[in-house]
Amino acid sequence: MTTFLKRAVLTGAALAMAATVAMTGPAQARSLDEILSSGTIRVGVNPTLPPLGLYDEQNRITGFDVDFSQAIADMLGVELEIVQVGSPDRIPFVSTGKIDMVMGAMTRTPERAKIIDFTIPVHTEVFGVLTTEDKDFTDWRELDSADVTMVQVRGTTPVQFIAENLPNAEVLLLDNYPDVIRAIAQGRGDAMLDVVDFVGEHMNKHDVAWKVVETPVDVYYCSLGVAKNSANLKDWLNVAIFELHRDGVVDDLWMKWFERPMLTDVDMSPWF
Repeated sequence: MTTFLKRAVLTGAALAMAATVAMTGPAQARSLDEILSSGTIRVGVNPTLPPLGLYDEQNRITGFDVDFSQAIADMLGVELEIVQVGSPDRIPFVSTGKIDMVMGAMTRTPERAKIIDFTIPVHTEVFGVLTTEDKDFTDWRELDSADVTMVQVRGTTPVQFIAENLPNAEVLLLDNYPDVIRAIAQGRGDAMLDVVDFVGEHMNKHDVAWKVVETPVDVYYCSLGVAKNSANLKDWLNVAIFELHRDGVVDDLWMKWFERPMLTDVDMSPWF
């Protein structure tokens, strides 16, 4: 499975493990008052999902998730403690109180919501089609043609998706995302299907008029995950996230790390 899609999918085995953890032992999640009294908030960040989380030259975890967590800690008036998590660890760690909240592209799903609670969304991720302005595609389904060449990373989930849903398209397989973006920029293929938000760094290296096809395959909404018995923390985080959206902090941090605006905005209406 492509790294990008792993951000939005928790395997059935991992979800079952999280459910078992939740049922066999009461979560020891801290309340908002306990976090304030301790002077520290513990946030789970996955350092293998750049630019959400990555290691810097000093081997410290950094990225969008760390900067956003720091903004939350600053609003609380507490210190930030980053706890390294992997994708399978995220839900068990927050369910058992090892961390107070978790990031790492936590897509809100009904299955996950049986185990943990979610705040309002922090950001979105668009699973869609990247192409160039000279192509007239308006819907991803229009790519199902022998005249279309999809350029994809070898061995990733979108390759299987294309085989199942766009069987008539030609597919050029390359070894990594920089090579895929370069091939499209050079006209060796027509489009790429993947989570488009995470290739902005590679897109910016080419003087090409890029276009994201108007109709995506899906849009993922990613939130903070908190334990089931932490309603007061979740309520406070909802207010804080709303303010960080309204003040433009989320957009600024997204531009800093992704080098392009978020493709689909989080609609932060007053009634969200």
